[in-house]
Amino acid sequence: MKTLLILKKRALLLSIPILMIGVLQISCTKSSKTGSETAASTTPTMEIPPLYERRGELAKAEEWQRTKEKVEEIKQQIKKSPGDVKPRLQIAMIYLAEARITGEHPYYYPAILTILDGVLAMDYKNFEATTFKASVKMSQHQFAEARELAEKARQLNPNNAYVYGVLVGANVELGNYEEAVAMSDKMQQLKPSLESYSRASYLREIYGQYPSSIEAMKLAVVAGLPGSEPQCWSKNILGQLYETTGQLANAEQQYKEILVMRPSYAFALGGLARVHKARKEYDKALVLLDKAAAIMPEFSFHEEMAEIYDLQGDKEKAQKKYAEVAQMLDEDAKSGHAVDLEMCKLYTQAGKLDSALVYGLKEYKKRPKNIDVNHALAWVYFKENNIKQAQQHIQTALRTGSKNPELLQKAGAIELASGNAGEGNKLIAQAKKTNPQFTL
Repeated sequence: MKTLLILKKRALLLSIPILMIGVLQISCTKSSKTGSETAASTTPTMEIPPLYERRGELAKAEEWQRTKEKVEEIKQQIKKSPGDVKPRLQIAMIYLAEARITGEHPYYYPAILTILDGVLAMDYKNFEATTFKASVKMSQHQFAEARELAEKARQLNPNNAYVYGVLVGANVELGNYEEAVAMSDKMQQLKPSLESYSRASYLREIYGQYPSSIEAMKLAVVAGLPGSEPQCWSKNILGQLYETTGQLANAEQQYKEILVMRPSYAFALGGLARVHKARKEYDKALVLLDKAAAIMPEFSFHEEMAEIYDLQGDKEKAQKKYAEVAQMLDEDAKSGHAVDLEMCKLYTQAGKLDSALVYGLKEYKKRPKNIDVNHALAWVYFKENNIKQAQQHIQTALRTGSKNPELLQKAGAIELASGNAGEGNKLIAQAKKTNPQFTL
């Protein structure tokens, strides 16, 4: 079971705004672009990049027509009052929601930054634009810049809960876990909500507290509007927590409940696929992953397919799929998304250790305290039989007391290889305690 990828995906989704979407008053695949091919701009512009046209299942959603109508309505407001920043911020929020729903990040993130830079050119101290820009930078994995922007926003408005959520995510990614906890506590004090509960849940998971992490995510689900995309996202994360702890029936229930409300929710399809994969029902998993990938251009669906091909013994098909994932990540990188850690993990899985190490060290240079980065590097060194280096990185990866079964299994393997049988067996036993069904 691929618990490290699940954890990373959860961190990415946490960086995308949820709470603020309600302000827009609208309900809550590969497609062709409307307008120009890219929304990126090196200088501030007042132009509003067009919506990215949905196709396939997502285009059939009732909310899509309302979204298009709302954007056109707001564009008319901008024409009438070009100096008013509020409607520009509304469109930025809609585009943030669309990026989340469609997975078209390479288009939407540069588009949103174009809009926000235009707002900041008119009002360089605008709190919302600064905060949303920090959120986009988080989503692009530009974590140091995201933290800097969020701190600037906090100085502008220290009593806004959302900015503390961005600071939670940025500090987690930079390895500042104690500071992340402080920001999470402040966020909950200011506004208990779906988003604050979800961040508390994530931090509890990082610190190895799975039962309380699950309870916090249940609170997030209850706090969400029934059937809304944010609530479905919360149920999806709850399903992932059940997966990580070996509660496959509970995970399956969460994913199926989401699909009753939103049949085209790609991440729930991916979650069900992982449940089938864990049960060794590989053909069923592949069918679901194909369906999810047709809805949203999400690299992790294809990476799961590659892993299943490997498990089925079809090495040629697996390598072809890994190459396809690498191309997807490369395209993401061209839009400003830092993908070094993802490339490190991908090349490790594909057995290309030289490339994996190059990307892992690039990410380590930026985030030497992050447990996921050290986890990934430790495994590359282990695969290269550099046990001393592997030990150094795995110790950093374990510093929060994580009970992630994949991390513990790998740490155990590294300790066994170094001759520390007692410690190695202890770590493997802890992994089995978290998830009795887990196999590396």
